Amino acid sequence: MNPEQHQSVVHHIVDRLLPTAGDVILADARVGLGYTAVLLQDGRAGLAFTFRQQAVGGCSVFRRRRPLAGSRIADLLALATCTDPLEAAIGLACANALINSPSESTSEGDVLERLEPRSDDDVAMVGWFGPLIEPLRNRTRSLTIYEQDTESHRNSLPAHKAIEGLGHCHIAILTSTCLLNGTADGLLQAARGCREVVLLGASTPLLPEVFQPQGVTMLSGVVITDADEVLRVVSEAGGTRQFSPYVRKVVVPMSRDQTEKAP
Repeated sequence: MNPEQHQSVVHHIVDRLLPTAGDVILADARVGLGYTAVLLQDGRAGLAFTFRQQAVGGCSVFRRRRPLAGSRIADLLALATCTDPLEAAIGLACANALINSPSESTSEGDVLERLEPRSDDDVAMVGWFGPLIEPLRNRTRSLTIYEQDTESHRNSLPAHKAIEGLGHCHIAILTSTCLLNGTADGLLQAARGCREVVLLGASTPLLPEVFQPQGVTMLSGVVITDADEVLRVVSEAGGTRQFSPYVRKVVVPMSRDQTEKAP
């Protein structure tokens, strides 16, 4: 078997984008309490979720070389593979900035406009996506939510139980923050038997060529339309509700790669 097949999906993201990074330079970086945002010198911008509860250190929680501004994106991409959550967020935000433009594979819209659940479907949702919960419960047989913060979301199960639950569902909706906390590969493998596997959230890299071989059938993310406003919102500890006027929701539907599909 090719050794590259053992690489994590995040490593595949980095490998796919490194040749496109060239001499692109980071102009600005904002590590907010809700999201991390970066701005490239050519005007492109990218987002990634900030796992602030997992940040280490005292008053200075980012310990890499400063300033980040002026760094080559090619040197920052590898941070996406780090175990430190802030470093990973900067790396993934840089990755998303490189691909922050519409393409032939993307279409504007919300995930529920493209997903076609059936009345006898069992759905597993990893991460809490409030606007999707009632529509999915009304249109499917069951919806089970797995979430790290079960205190705030009382109708959810602990996130570590998702691996087992994904093996018994027809549709898997996975938060793209799994790319930041080291859980993506296990979740994607566990969801191999699902008819639909959706990677969802503002952190989602819109790279069908990376995710289709992993069994993903739909990517749902954002394209930033007003980078200055997104950076302002992130600096002010805002999140998706606050920066939604300055992004476009996009969907990349894919058929499951038959050469990689598990039996």
